[in-house]
Amino acid sequence: MAEKAPNILFIMADQMAARALSIYGNSIVKAPAMEKLAEEGVVFENCYCNLPMCAPSRASLHTGMLPFSMGMYDNANDFKASTPTFAHYLRSLDYRVEMSGKMHFVGADQLHGYTKRHTTEIYPANFAWTVDWSKGREYRPTNLTMAPIIESGPCVRSMQMDYDDEVTYHGVQAIYDLARKADDNPFLLTVSFTNPHSPFVISQEFWDLYNHDDIDLPAVPPLEEDERDHLSNNLHYCQARDKFTVTDEHRRTARHAYYSMISYIDSKITELRTALERSGLADDTIIVFTADHGEMMGERGMWYKQHFYEWAARVPLIFHAPKRWKQTRIKENVSLVDLMPTFLDLAKSQSFDDYVETPHGNSLVSAIEGKAGSLNDVAISEFAADGSTGPSRMVKKGPWKYMYLEGVDTLLYNVEEDPNELNNLAGLAEHSAIEKELKTICFDNWDPDHWREVIKEDQKRRLLIHGVTGGDPTYVNIIRNDDGERYIRNAGAADTKARARLPYVAPAQPDKV
Repeated sequence: MAEKAPNILFIMADQMAARALSIYGNSIVKAPAMEKLAEEGVVFENCYCNLPMCAPSRASLHTGMLPFSMGMYDNANDFKASTPTFAHYLRSLDYRVEMSGKMHFVGADQLHGYTKRHTTEIYPANFAWTVDWSKGREYRPTNLTMAPIIESGPCVRSMQMDYDDEVTYHGVQAIYDLARKADDNPFLLTVSFTNPHSPFVISQEFWDLYNHDDIDLPAVPPLEEDERDHLSNNLHYCQARDKFTVTDEHRRTARHAYYSMISYIDSKITELRTALERSGLADDTIIVFTADHGEMMGERGMWYKQHFYEWAARVPLIFHAPKRWKQTRIKENVSLVDLMPTFLDLAKSQSFDDYVETPHGNSLVSAIEGKAGSLNDVAISEFAADGSTGPSRMVKKGPWKYMYLEGVDTLLYNVEEDPNELNNLAGLAEHSAIEKELKTICFDNWDPDHWREVIKEDQKRRLLIHGVTGGDPTYVNIIRNDDGERYIRNAGAADTKARARLPYVAPAQPDKV
């Protein structure tokens, strides 16, 4: 008799750095639900996003394809409806595939294979946030500055709490509804939160979990311009860090709120697990937990994502099914493109081979089952989003990380020996062999000159369309008539969230020159 196909509960956080979690060594953050998943599950210690920005990362993990290969460069690229996702493939295997929460799909297709979305989207689904290289590094498509850092702290209510409370309610309800189905079809339910994405504000209940004096400051202080790499300098000016004064107290407060937001998401995981247990689905459901990218959290003076440093590019990844697999931790490098083939192999209980196009990702099932040597230990990430002025790429193999930054800088780090990535080893004779190996992987079928021209032309098309249409239609999946008034459509994210904060906090202003 064939093994019953498992249910999959796929939980995603937004902008959650692996380095910020207790399961990856952070001694301050309180996240007991995540710790329980890790204690009972399979933890990947070195998982990387494939582009440290929301929309491209999420499209990539759904398709198993690297972002540039499918025309995903920034947060306003059309995720083509003609690209198969794991949702499409799972439906071909008789799965129900539903979603509650954020996925930042841009374009007319707001389902991408899901049969049902239980909530609206918190962010725009049109071309409003298109990057424009012609305007240089200071162009801010989302109007993101240091104001959200300076405004961090406790609140009564935030837009992100509004959204994630909805996501949790509908996620829990979906579990109960799926448990009531008369047929025996398995399901994949995605529950995707917007916390702990900036701005860093959270209710007093979670803020009070931490003693403010216990909050750590960044391990690496802000760097001077001549100490920063090319992309870091671009981001410094794109995020207007030159126009605001960020103090140590701002940094500590932002980190306090960020850790509190992680604890808030942790409580949501508990609610979802409780629903699985009460509905009788827990033993038949694999829980997968990850994030779309990380958050720099003030390290090197940097905030948000948009780079390949560990805080921005490395994400949590846990597979939880203690009746199936032994608890273990896997050190080899993997990335989010590996999720699609993994889901399909799990669903079929054998290797899935009916792909329209061979994915760039590789199934993790053999590694999860304890078979040594089944991973290639390579992760690739790309970048051309906010703050960029050209294409960049990263390769991680073993402890080594190689970064090609727009053809201006090359960085090479041994992350095990240098976890804060301060000692650039590129160009040193004693490391020439590993640098050559990673450089070969980086440029294999990837030509930066080609991508520079392709991306520039793509930006021009989208900018023209948005300029003419003003973002109408918005494309966003509508659940309630006033969704567009409650969440973000054509405006900048940071300022819209600031206005929605309760009690209202006046936006921080740039320093006067």
